[in-house]
Amino acid sequence: MSYSVLTKADLRGKRVLLRAGFDVKMENGVVMEVERIEALVPTMLHILTDASLIILSHQGRPQGKPVPEYSQKPLVPELERLLGRPVQFAPSCVGPEAKEKANALQPGEVLLLENLRYEPGEEANDPVFAAELAALGDVYVNDAFTNCHRAHASMVGLPALLPAYAGLQLDKELSHLSRAVHDPVRPLVLIISGAKMETKIPVIERFLSTGDDILLGGCIANTFIAAEGHSIGTSRHEDDQLETAKELLEASNKVDMASIHVPKSVVIAAHSNDADSHEVASHAVPADMSIFDIGAGTVEAYAQVLEKAGTIVWNGPMGLYETEQFSAGTRGIATAVAKATARGAISLVGGGDTIDFHVRYGFPMAAYTFVSTGGGAMLEYISGKSLPALQALEQ
Repeated sequence: MSYSVLTKADLRGKRVLLRAGFDVKMENGVVMEVERIEALVPTMLHILTDASLIILSHQGRPQGKPVPEYSQKPLVPELERLLGRPVQFAPSCVGPEAKEKANALQPGEVLLLENLRYEPGEEANDPVFAAELAALGDVYVNDAFTNCHRAHASMVGLPALLPAYAGLQLDKELSHLSRAVHDPVRPLVLIISGAKMETKIPVIERFLSTGDDILLGGCIANTFIAAEGHSIGTSRHEDDQLETAKELLEASNKVDMASIHVPKSVVIAAHSNDADSHEVASHAVPADMSIFDIGAGTVEAYAQVLEKAGTIVWNGPMGLYETEQFSAGTRGIATAVAKATARGAISLVGGGDTIDFHVRYGFPMAAYTFVSTGGGAMLEYISGKSLPALQALEQ
């Protein structure tokens, strides 16, 4: 992959448009997680050494109109704390006020623009909107790996209009994740979970032919348990994906294909807030019960696979981790991946819920080789797909 990195840019006296991935969790106007912001601090400080910084980002899905709860303004105090300087705010990402503030910036000064997705032109990749954004700066830097799978104006339109560079975090993301895509240390193990199979099927299909073991959790695992012919009671799953799950299981039995590991024990309860939960074999789920986590037996079996792994890719918690009694499976996997990393395995961890689990329960993310800021982008990249924003940087 050929693209120019920020360190190669001459930024002296320039206004730099930084596309950041600051779609972070907020509650009542307060930023609740700062990991994605902290990851871009090196990029922002590098720019501010010689140039002014204009930050473009989005929050949520406001559908092309202003929605107060998705405002970027709550980011201002966090940015000021991390950068150690004042941060100006423009109540729109385009228009006279944004342009006036951008033009007045001096090297070392910072301007945060309001949510890009307040404008319908962002998700529509409107060239007129892209040109309005481009008029605010002199140089474009993409450090929003988390959004690189989106063909939006700020991701693919802008780099066609200005000198364009990859940010330091984006470069780091691609350097690390490519280790799982190109010539990984073996055995190569994928830990994959989530609510919907649609976004995970391409990853599973790729790892079937390129990996060694695939460990399943979450609602995806429920669908595979059902595909094996077992009753899963009232568990959340996808009936329309049962045939696909059967086909993937059959493919995994072929020579030179990765082994798909389906949970053999699970934690069940009548409902998600039921304190009366217990572990059963995955083929013995009562008709009136639901699966909410993988069981201790499954954790042990998965840990044995991870003990031998050379490269581990993990995306998605193993169960309904938000409820503490259903977090044990994810805790066990986190411990096993950390142990594997400590003995020399390469571990690549990502996904918003995976990171939220670590923050929520105080599990150290420093225990892994690399923690990606991307969720969907990470999955698409490791599944071998071409990401539109990376293509735009190359061009």
